[in-house]
Amino acid sequence: MSEGSVYKRCTCTEGGKRLGARCPKLRRAGGFNPHHGSWGYQLELPPETPGGRRRQLRRSGFDSREAAAAERDHARGLLDLAGDDPRLRAEIATLLLDCRSGTPLPDRDTLARRINAGVPATTTTTVADYLTMWLHRRAGLAEHTMRSYADHIRLYLIPHLGQIGLRDLREHHVEAMFAALHRRNAQITAARGSDDPAVRATATGVRPMGPASLQRLRATLRKALNDAIRKYLLLEHNPAATIDLASGTRPKARVWTAKAVARWRATGARPSPVMVWTPAQAGQFLDYAEAHDIVLYAMFALILHRGLRRGEACGLRDIDVNLPDADPDGEQATTAPGEPEEDHGYLAVVEQITAVGYVPVTRKVKSDAGDRIVPLGPATVTVLRDYLRMREGWRQVSGTHWPDTGLFFVRPDGQPWHPQTITKRFDYLVAHSGLPPVRLHDLRHCAATYLRHGGADIKEVQETLGHSTLALTSDTYTTVIVEIQRANADAAAQLIPRTPPPHAA
Repeated sequence: MSEGSVYKRCTCTEGGKRLGARCPKLRRAGGFNPHHGSWGYQLELPPETPGGRRRQLRRSGFDSREAAAAERDHARGLLDLAGDDPRLRAEIATLLLDCRSGTPLPDRDTLARRINAGVPATTTTTVADYLTMWLHRRAGLAEHTMRSYADHIRLYLIPHLGQIGLRDLREHHVEAMFAALHRRNAQITAARGSDDPAVRATATGVRPMGPASLQRLRATLRKALNDAIRKYLLLEHNPAATIDLASGTRPKARVWTAKAVARWRATGARPSPVMVWTPAQAGQFLDYAEAHDIVLYAMFALILHRGLRRGEACGLRDIDVNLPDADPDGEQATTAPGEPEEDHGYLAVVEQITAVGYVPVTRKVKSDAGDRIVPLGPATVTVLRDYLRMREGWRQVSGTHWPDTGLFFVRPDGQPWHPQTITKRFDYLVAHSGLPPVRLHDLRHCAATYLRHGGADIKEVQETLGHSTLALTSDTYTTVIVEIQRANADAAAQLIPRTPPPHAA
């Protein structure tokens, strides 16, 4: 690599042309005139590509030869960080040329940390370049998290922000992205409500982004940019940190009261995205499921009785389910005084099977709180024991072809259930039962509501459902059933003594 050179020149002109280093005022007897001109340096840089155009770094305006030489040597030290990598050396050369006049060259230690971290050295890195690199370095996270990051980056962040230089990204760019997403939401809503079938068709299968989804998108961008600041030293400020979005609060669960059902039958409108059946409606569903889908009836009953998530039910293993012994007549044995509570039956929620895209993935439950012991009552034990007898019949028919999955709930051929198949079968049953619609996940809301109004305190509901905080349980899962609320509506008034007015005597 060239050593570079140091020079002194001025801005004096003669005949309309600068004299530069030829100005006679630059020198005096014994050397350079310290009161005229300024010092600078030039350094030969590697071309951008092998055999490419020649590039030189020229910087001037230094007060002394020593200052100019020191920065030249600093520039050479930055290039030396590339070692024997010609691509990286050319990248650092581009970084040096991008430094505007009067601004200092990059700090050597900062650049070294960025290079050692494997991130681009140049300031011309785009948001798309950085996010692609950042996602690649997230390998090892849970599949759902990686899928969420990848979808956010591919569908929203790169299309809206990808062409902007990372160091040029500002709050107004991020605000413009969210404004565009809000406009898109409005277009989808308008299309769905249009009288024109062709316009409505443009919104088929297209979902607007709700407040919670927008918050998660911002969280992905904020996390990526925080890493650009703290881990990779590419930014000094996070443009996503101060963006104000509407709160992504969880929707409140509502009960399918008689009036709500009547309105739904007339208009198709649901009072809330999260709906809860009354106990009578839940009983009707289980009756219908037992008559029309005996294969999955036990799973739906368990979810409705004990509030398991879909993935937890699919991932339940034989070793996780402990049912009490039955008496010779097949009935559940009674628990004698002093026997442990476990004799009533219980299950351990440890693993789950979820779908990433459409690929089923087995993994541990989502949190420490989700890893839990769930007690079982006699009604649930009876349903599960009947299911095991039916499953044994499937196994005997399959003979040596029966797979040893170790799972509790399996298809009649012994293979695991795909989580999305469970949802499709549930939706089919609900649609044909004549009941008002709920989602499969809403059965957890039903279970929580029935527990709460059956006398369980909020802590017991939290532990049964596997929530990490009481607040989550209280805010989302403990809807007050209107019929129960109505029964106690006059309780406070009845406690207040009143004296009848004189005219009433």
